[in-house]
Parts: sequence; structure tokens; C-alpha cells
Amino acid sequence: MEERLETSISPILKNELALINSSGQDNIILDVCNCNYYDAAGLSAILIGNRLCHNSGGVFVISGLNGAFKELITISQLDSVLNITDSVQEAEILIKETN
Repeated sequence: MEERLETSISPILKNELALINSSGQDNIILDVCNCNYYDAAGLSAILIGNRLCHNSGGVFVISGLNGAFKELITISQLDSVLNITDSVQEAEILIKETN
């Protein structure tokens, strides 16, 4: 529900993703529809979430990307690495189809 995914939030998000994954949740959906600012630290947290889920045999999905962040993901060619959906519902379907 954060509006900014940046240096101050990134360590908290990384810890939460690690806790969720280590508790047995291999599939994680991160809904960023309310975020309107991102920096490298935020992107790093997302990549860590993706790696955690991948390493445990699960799926990490980002939903609700806005135009600016979607553009950053495309420019950095991470759209070929990350699972991206427009909505949480689409993310849930993707996870069901993948598992």
C-alpha cells in the first residue's frame, strides 16, 4: 500500500518477502498499484523476491505496475525475467497455471 518503493522501504520489503518465503509460501504476489515512485533499492527488493520464489520452486508476480515503473522494467529488459500482470486476479490465475 506504499506510494513509494525506495531506499527507506526496500529493507522492510526484503525482510517481509524473506519471512513470507521462509514460512513456506513459495508463490508471492506483490501488488504495486499504489506506488508512484521507485528507485534502484525498490527494484532490488523486487528482484530478491523473484529469486526467493524461484529458488523455492514458486512464482513471484508483480501486479499493478504503473507506466513509469513498467517503462523502467522494459528498458532494463527485466520484463523477460519477471512475471508481470495488470491485476492481482490475473496474478492468481498465472500462479494456478504455473503450478
